[in-house]
Amino acid sequence: MYNFEGARIITGDDPRLKQKCKKISNPKAENIVKLIKEMKKTMKINNGIGLAAPQIGQPVRLFIVQVNYNQYVIINPIIKKLSQNKTQMEEGCLSFPGIFRTIERSQKIEIKYINQQGQSKKLKASGLLARAIQHEYDHLEGVIFLDRGKVN
Repeated sequence: MYNFEGARIITGDDPRLKQKCKKISNPKAENIVKLIKEMKKTMKINNGIGLAAPQIGQPVRLFIVQVNYNQYVIINPIIKKLSQNKTQMEEGCLSFPGIFRTIERSQKIEIKYINQQGQSKKLKASGLLARAIQHEYDHLEGVIFLDRGKVN
C-alpha cells in the first residue's frame, strides 16, 4: 500500500508537504510497522527530533518525536488541549534544511493518539516536546512551519 523512498526526505515546494493526511486504519499492519522503522532510521540519520510521514512521501497521520531520549510514535493524533500561554522559539525543519523561523506555539499541549502497539494513549507535554508535537502535527494537516513564522 505504501511505497517507501528510503531515507529521502521531501524538501522545498513539493506539493505532498501541503496535503492533509489520512487516518491509519490498522496501526499494526505490516506496512505501517515498516514505515515506522524507516521513519526512525531516517530521523536518526538526519539528526532530527521529529519526523512526520508526509515528509517521506506518505500521506498518513503518523509522526515520531524524540526529546530527552524519550521517543514517541504517534498515530492518528487528536489535539485535546492547547494552553493559552505561548512562547516564541526558533524552529527548523528537515524538509527545509538551513531555514529557521521564530514560531509562536502553546507551551503545553494534551493529545490523544494510538501508539506503535495499537494502544490508545493520552499525553500531556510541555516545553520542547509540546513544540515538536505541534510542529509535526502541522505536517499532518498540510501546514509547514514557513506558513507560521517570521524570517530570522
